[in-house]
Amino acid sequence: MTLDLPTPATPFNIGTRGSPLALAQAHETRARLMAAFDLPEEAFAICVIKVTGDAIQDRPLKEIGGKGLFTREIEEALLDGSIDIAVHSMKDMPVEQPGGLLLDTYLPREDVRDAFVSLNAKGLDDLAHGATVGTSSLRRRSQLLAKRPDLNIVEFRGNVQTRLKKLGEGVAEATFLAMAGLNRLHMSDVPRTAVAPDEMLPAVAQGAIGIERRGDDNRAAQMLEAIHDGPTGQRLAAERMFLTHLDGSCETPIGGLAELDGGSIRLRGEILRTDGTEVYADDMSGAIEDGAEMGRAMAAKLLEQAGPDFF
Repeated sequence: MTLDLPTPATPFNIGTRGSPLALAQAHETRARLMAAFDLPEEAFAICVIKVTGDAIQDRPLKEIGGKGLFTREIEEALLDGSIDIAVHSMKDMPVEQPGGLLLDTYLPREDVRDAFVSLNAKGLDDLAHGATVGTSSLRRRSQLLAKRPDLNIVEFRGNVQTRLKKLGEGVAEATFLAMAGLNRLHMSDVPRTAVAPDEMLPAVAQGAIGIERRGDDNRAAQMLEAIHDGPTGQRLAAERMFLTHLDGSCETPIGGLAELDGGSIRLRGEILRTDGTEVYADDMSGAIEDGAEMGRAMAAKLLEQAGPDFF
């Protein structure tokens, strides 16, 4: 079947949030599609869609609706045909998609690590007793309190530029960002120190870009197949199955990371109490094709250890 490629007169519409990082991810998607099909930039349109999660910056996500606040309006545009595909940060994605939509394309994964960001300190150990650290992530908050219960953790939302401005104003002495975001924005001037996963397990799917489409759109499916990164898909199959069998919302502190080594996959996962007083972790290795089952088994094991009322 001949593929009906887009043209400048009938462009392929790429939906995205409007933050600098979201736009960078949409531009990367467009560049990969341009290269795969030898098409000009004008054959693609970047469609910015305002989402509730970006409009409300002064309250924790768990109070205003969780991860879906970064995807709902974009998915509505996808369902009504206003856009052809939607580009997402995978760590923001709920584990289930609305009926009629599929999320099965991933770009090559960036650096998965968290970045410790401070204008004065080089790492967590440099912070004084009782220092203020800003983060909007329950995972990071819980991990920090597990290591440093003396810290004062404050709500810290907004894009990279907003958070750096808050540091400069003294709202907090340090914060954490994703290395992937800093790299994609080419922000080499940001004073950051990468935090090894052994020290701070990242969010599930951190550093990965996912592309969503309508399930019955064969043209989009064929185009996206050309840019899909298989190894990233294998890693996320394990991580997101782990998340699926936990309460994978913004009310749940969860870390998870899958890594490939030849034909093997290693999955690490942890669940934490929000105050950092309890941490349950596990580490499994097996065949790549067993990754999703490993995620399910790890979730069941940690939930059994933690007990039914843990979350």
